Amino acid sequence: MAFETVTIDGDYITLAQLLKFTDIISSGGMAKPFLAEYQVFLNGDLEDRRGKKVYPGDLVEIPAIQASFQIESTQQV
Repeated sequence: MAFETVTIDGDYITLAQLLKFTDIISSGGMAKPFLAEYQVFLNGDLEDRRGKKVYPGDLVEIPAIQASFQIESTQQV
């Protein structure tokens, strides 16, 4: 499965914000039910916390909807 690149401005984005930003959910309030229904993997580990911080370099996969994201930052190191 190929990864879609998601570029963020800050140091991190929460999992709920990522789901909304990528149009997987239409509002932040849908994050909790979505995570209860679908398996979401962060760097290969199952993750169900909507507030989990996702950092540049992280990989997020949602196999049930065939979605994969690699996080990048606009900030220079």
